[in-house]
Amino acid sequence: MKTNIRAAKPEDVAALTKLLRSLGLFAHLSAESIEVSQQRIAHHFALCDADESHSVYVAEQEGEAIGYAAVHWLPSLFLAAPEGYISELFVHESARGQGIGTRLLETVKAEAQRRNCSRLTLVNHRDRESYQRKFYEKQGWRERQNVANFVYVLK
Repeated sequence: MKTNIRAAKPEDVAALTKLLRSLGLFAHLSAESIEVSQQRIAHHFALCDADESHSVYVAEQEGEAIGYAAVHWLPSLFLAAPEGYISELFVHESARGQGIGTRLLETVKAEAQRRNCSRLTLVNHRDRESYQRKFYEKQGWRERQNVANFVYVLK
């Protein structure tokens, strides 16, 4: 089956909502209505689409979204060039193992090179399947042992 990777469009909100809800990773998505999820995702998508500092890429097969990646292009005062931060990369369970995650990463890497970025970073939860099967390591990524990831919850 042919997979197409492309820049996301506002019309993808419903498909991305369906994809995210189908993953079963986020309890708050299951607890709210589809309309509320779509409104929030549309709002966040509009923020990402407002300028060149964010990119969202969709993987689709036969017109259905089966994965996506969101990346934020960040200036850094201590690096020689900007950094790309991949905040989200998800592939539907039924489509895993087909190279879709790899293709999404390759798309992001190509854009990072086009933008002359110094590096790409991401966070991967250790309990996720992708971490346990060393998906990112197999793609050439290195886990930083000397960096802690902190979260300060505001809401």
